[in-house]
Amino acid sequence: MDSTVKTLPARPPRAEHDKSGPRRPSREEAEAAVRTLIRWAGDDPTREGLADTPRRVIKAYEQLFEGYGKDPSHSLGRVFAEIGGYDDLVLVRDIPFYSHCEHHIMPFVGRAHVAYLPVERVVGLSKIARLIDVYARRMQTQEHLNSQIITAIDEVLKPRGVAVMLEAEHTCMSLRGVEKPGSKTITSQFTGVFENDTAEQMKFLTMLRGPTGG
Repeated sequence: MDSTVKTLPARPPRAEHDKSGPRRPSREEAEAAVRTLIRWAGDDPTREGLADTPRRVIKAYEQLFEGYGKDPSHSLGRVFAEIGGYDDLVLVRDIPFYSHCEHHIMPFVGRAHVAYLPVERVVGLSKIARLIDVYARRMQTQEHLNSQIITAIDEVLKPRGVAVMLEAEHTCMSLRGVEKPGSKTITSQFTGVFENDTAEQMKFLTMLRGPTGG
């Protein structure tokens, strides 16, 4: 069975991971910026309840935005060739994700649905979820997140087609501005066979509406 496992050659980091450019602030500078924001909001960053908040915020940011330090192609680097000639739809639906709107740095939270038509190889299902996390844990728009996920799968797996749908609630719309909680934004994109074959698109959408689908 192990003989069917293939490891794709490592790719050099994409341009978006280029470490050149403006110097990254130190942790101390980042914590000082949080204290400035606390003062700007009207509170005292030295009082007991807030004294340790800058440290906690920066620690949280390390996790919330850890996608900047990861190469998404590594998430799809291991594929399996022993699939018995299977060439029909592979769908992973209802993958939870959270990201942050790049316009207000406020969370948007939702589910991703990813399908592809394999050609001689498939990827471990957990790898798709990992790929989504790499891109989601950056400051994003939902439209760009959708595009990044589908492009990475298309480039690495080279399937006959990929379909990606994201549905999310944006707190920059539900907690501020028009304040409409419960509103969902849905984006979708198709490549390959899915672009021109409405039957494949309908199959994808029908499977999403299955017994436990949304």
